[in-house]
Amino acid sequence: MSDILTKILDVKADEISAAKKYQSFSSLRNEVESNSELRAGLRNFEGSLRHKINAGHAGVIAEIKKASPSKGVIRADFNPAQIAASYTQHGAACLSVLTDVQFFQGAPEYLKQARAACTLPALRKDFMIDPYQIYQARSWGADAILLIVAALDVGLMRELEAIAHELGMAVLVEVHNAEELSAALTLKTALLGINNRNLRTFDVSLENTIALLPRIPPEKLVITESGIAVVDDVKRMRDVNVNGFLVGEAFMRAPEPGVEMARLFA
Repeated sequence: MSDILTKILDVKADEISAAKKYQSFSSLRNEVESNSELRAGLRNFEGSLRHKINAGHAGVIAEIKKASPSKGVIRADFNPAQIAASYTQHGAACLSVLTDVQFFQGAPEYLKQARAACTLPALRKDFMIDPYQIYQARSWGADAILLIVAALDVGLMRELEAIAHELGMAVLVEVHNAEELSAALTLKTALLGINNRNLRTFDVSLENTIALLPRIPPEKLVITESGIAVVDDVKRMRDVNVNGFLVGEAFMRAPEPGVEMARLFA
């Protein structure tokens, strides 16, 4: 595990401990499970992606991200509701919203604001290591969560997936290499993200997605993550039948994120 990932997970564990002192796990779980309005308001994350792809388009999970540990502040003029509306107008399938405060300058409120401003399903983009976080995500309105194989053992990963599915949420499982892919394929979810960024070195290569494709069963929906910056990157992925994309930085650096998305995926 990389030094930065280890540091993030240590901080995350402290955050969860603090949150549980504010509201106990049983209290949060009961609050979520008894809220029929919350359940009724779920949006179909996987269905939205498949709808776009089945219509011949790219299925774009458009990310709302203010900063990152490697790049610092990416977008100073940061309005989650406006960004979400822009993405919706220009054809995104889903949203991904950073909720990590310390390393990505995200916030739960950003997820709430973005989702309230549009009709798209939203993923809580964070480092999920505890069931508490899944109930948090659902209470904030998230329709999906991310599980990063590099951060989890298989037993915990399966437990977190089961809880998310019980709550009606989609699960995007993220891998970077063949070993992580083998672990991810033990999960039930069809949504398989391949991160082109090495979490140890932060180097990015689209070859990472291409190299893993032969190992992936056809029923999985592959989503390539990181490194999509120009039209040729999109073409390269679609030429090998990868039609799911999670893109953040390229959009966040543009004056109008949705317009940039439409240009990249025209």
